[in-house]
Amino acid sequence: MHNIETLNKFLKDELSATETYEQALEKLREDAGLSESEALKPIYESHKDAVSSLQSLITRLGGTPCEDSGAWGTWAKIVQGSANLLGKDAAFKALQVGEKSGAENYEEALEDTELSSDVQSLIETKLLPAQQEHIRTLDRLLAS
Repeated sequence: MHNIETLNKFLKDELSATETYEQALEKLREDAGLSESEALKPIYESHKDAVSSLQSLITRLGGTPCEDSGAWGTWAKIVQGSANLLGKDAAFKALQVGEKSGAENYEEALEDTELSSDVQSLIETKLLPAQQEHIRTLDRLLAS
């Protein structure tokens, strides 16, 4: 049960990320131009892929995947919406804060000795490396 609860928490975070990136991409397409939105699109796709991976593993472990991002997703969308109004750098910074929080959550989970090897493997090989790459991409966007 612990594994499924942990995975569903991560699934909510990833669902929130997809919703937030959809919002940011829409705003960037309107305001900033194609290059920034093209840089964020792979991150959005990566989060969608993480959602799919988490849903599959939860189902395989006998659980029921959550269907929405819950209160955290609502809060993240409000924060991102406000950042979008302040411009692209504020939007990128808000996305970066979310990515760093996600990476920290994955790192903390790896210290949990009760997680199954399947869960640890998914975090180590897919979820955490993706978060780290997202942070690097956002660092580059903020530096340019």
